[in-house]
Amino acid sequence: MKNQLAHFNMGQSSVQMELPNEKEMVIPGVAWGKVSAFPSVAYWLYSVLSRRIEGTELQYKHGKTLVEEVGACLLGGHAITAEISIAAYEQLKLKGAFDGTAHPESKLLEWLTEPIQLSNRTVKYRFVRQKAKYIANALQFLHDEEAPISSGQELRNWLLQIKGVGLKTASWVARNWLDADDVAILDIHIYRAGLLGGFYDDHLTIEKNYLQLEQIFIDLAKAMKVKASELDAVIWYEMQKSSSVHRLLENREQVKNGIISKNTIVYINRNKNTYTPELALA
Repeated sequence: MKNQLAHFNMGQSSVQMELPNEKEMVIPGVAWGKVSAFPSVAYWLYSVLSRRIEGTELQYKHGKTLVEEVGACLLGGHAITAEISIAAYEQLKLKGAFDGTAHPESKLLEWLTEPIQLSNRTVKYRFVRQKAKYIANALQFLHDEEAPISSGQELRNWLLQIKGVGLKTASWVARNWLDADDVAILDIHIYRAGLLGGFYDDHLTIEKNYLQLEQIFIDLAKAMKVKASELDAVIWYEMQKSSSVHRLLENREQVKNGIISKNTIVYINRNKNTYTPELALA
């Protein structure tokens, strides 16, 4: 089978690299797909490699201490935008919330209730009571216990003892703090990428099958010969930025239900750090 050719920008010049044939299996049952088709496995390999070559790797660590990292990750999550969660983290950090002191829930609630100033507007943080409680529990736990850091999974499993910390948040902290490649941060963006890229099946869910889905992701990264932490970050970033994901998911459902018979893919026109998705049928 003929390999695919990919081109990478390097200033005024470019580098050409061979990638596996689109029909070749990267892991059992999962084909590489076309490198030009978002979001195939080959496309994700191209995205990771192009960021390395262009020097635009994603930086995902927030804090200078584990306490800060836990605080930052607890302030993110479902229904909270990255922009607001980071702004809330920076505001609480300035208040001294993550200085290693076990601050009471009432004080954290007071700080979280204060308006947050973004670039051109003022917003309020959502779920203030819930998050104040979770952060207070975390600060007390981290104050009393010493964190194990020999592996991402060990740190992740230890963090699960904190009330309000689940597998995703604990994995998020472990990945960020240790650059761990033995855990994966599985949110809706990673899950959708898996469904569209063919490495996840929708009979498995994040809520019920987190560890099984995580192992598939780690095995995929190993087969691609990239770091799971790096792959996770790139997929999350591009999936949450893409305007084509919902259309692709809708067409996927139509294919499953026999409404349309062709595969829907998105071809990418790359220009340095930007890309324009174009919906196409192939």
